[in-house]
Amino acid sequence: MIAEFETRILTLIDDMVESASDDELFASGYLRGHLTVAVAEAEENGEHTAEALKIRVQDGLDKAIRAGELSPRDQLLVQGMWENLYQASLPQ
Repeated sequence: MIAEFETRILTLIDDMVESASDDELFASGYLRGHLTVAVAEAEENGEHTAEALKIRVQDGLDKAIRAGELSPRDQLLVQGMWENLYQASLPQ
């Protein structure tokens, strides 16, 4: 399930490339890296749900924010995009 969910998110990211703003391109690229790490960690730990993946990505983002990797503006941008991508990728 996580692999399918990851594929849906990555497809959404890929589909936005042609029409995305610079901010959206930054946020989507940043999230792609966090998503890849989160998927690997989830698979390694036998986690197979979208919710488990959401928690792992959010944990990674929280660590990045605490480490000062994102400005307050970029934090809002990345967090908002992650929430939108997550919601859009949930099975209907």
